[in-house]
Amino acid sequence: MKTSRRNFLYGATAVGASLVAGRASAQDAISELLGAKRRGNWDDQFDARATQGGKVATTLPIFSPQTVSFVEQAINSYGQIVAQGGWPSVPDTKKLQLGVIDPDVAALRRRLMVSGDLSSRAGVSNAFDTYVDAAVKRFQARHGLPADGVLGQYSYAAMNVSAPVRLGQLQTNLTRLREKAGTLGSRYVVVNIPAAQIEAVENDRVVLRHTAIVGKIDRQTPILASKINEIIVNPYWNAPESIVRKDIIPLMRKDPEYLKKNAIRILGPQGEIDPTTIDWSTEDAAKFRFRQDPGKINAMASVKINFPNSHATYMHDTPSQGLFNKLMRFDSSGCVRVQNVRDLVTWIMRDTAGWNRQRFEQTIKSGESTPVAITNPVPVYFEYVSAWSTGDSVVHFRDDIYHLDGARELQLSSAI
Repeated sequence: MKTSRRNFLYGATAVGASLVAGRASAQDAISELLGAKRRGNWDDQFDARATQGGKVATTLPIFSPQTVSFVEQAINSYGQIVAQGGWPSVPDTKKLQLGVIDPDVAALRRRLMVSGDLSSRAGVSNAFDTYVDAAVKRFQARHGLPADGVLGQYSYAAMNVSAPVRLGQLQTNLTRLREKAGTLGSRYVVVNIPAAQIEAVENDRVVLRHTAIVGKIDRQTPILASKINEIIVNPYWNAPESIVRKDIIPLMRKDPEYLKKNAIRILGPQGEIDPTTIDWSTEDAAKFRFRQDPGKINAMASVKINFPNSHATYMHDTPSQGLFNKLMRFDSSGCVRVQNVRDLVTWIMRDTAGWNRQRFEQTIKSGESTPVAITNPVPVYFEYVSAWSTGDSVVHFRDDIYHLDGARELQLSSAI
């Protein structure tokens, strides 16, 4: 199936390019009338930001049956775009943003019109005006990019993925969505790995949405299904053997004080082991347990979210909050870090007697490691969805970070 998908993606030709040329020709008179050299905002004859379908941000869950229906509609629309020649590529050598007058803006306008981000009534000119600014921000939001209206390397890379490849990406992900949509229960948590995003869903509505940090390409976050059955407030962190070998031992070779500085203890069968008694030029230390004390510098910070699984994977807080501001949030060793995790934990513990936000916060301040059994375990799913739709003309795409969609063109982060 992957082979046929790849053949489709690379075999699809950009026939019917006359559609784009025709649109450009039809706009020549409009462009001249509006003054292509220096055109600012129009009189408000229309609002290009309100004519292109629904809002990018919604409360519709990614695994809702409605999402499946919207993806099917998107596939029909993108099929028509492909049949009519796709969209033009946009030259990626300049920094385009509000106020710029440049011939490349005309190509940008045409590209945004074909994908439905800019109304065709906006016309084709060289001016990057407020209508183009709004359309670029909408495009960026749909692709999980900072919606700043500035064309940079990632925006150009996403914009210049061809229409046939995007169509194939939608078809691949429709299969994933159909398999699970409507089957996850009335209250659950979904981690969408390519989006590095978490949804807490109740009654087919997203009640919380969290930015996440997921596994690196060489330490991937697994696809799994389980139930959140325990919250540990102020957790100890037990370093997996892989991290001991790949990270801790090399760091100890560089800085013998590393464990002490990070409140990490080595535990053996007879109790705590003095780091100075270990030969760090070997990997003998990997046979011992490395445990970090609770506290602000703990790798899981304030809380750990547990659920049974064969991958030893969990969700947790982090002391490195700045990582959530990164564009490519694929930095963990497989577990999932959660921004604003205390909101999610409060929601998870809602039905657990005696635990509310106030007690949760007080327990964090105490510094004591406190496990909490969840009364009604909450289903949790780690899934891989890199393309979906949340409404008419609102189609989302993400970087195929783990290379599961069958087209090299979609691996944006590795291509830049």
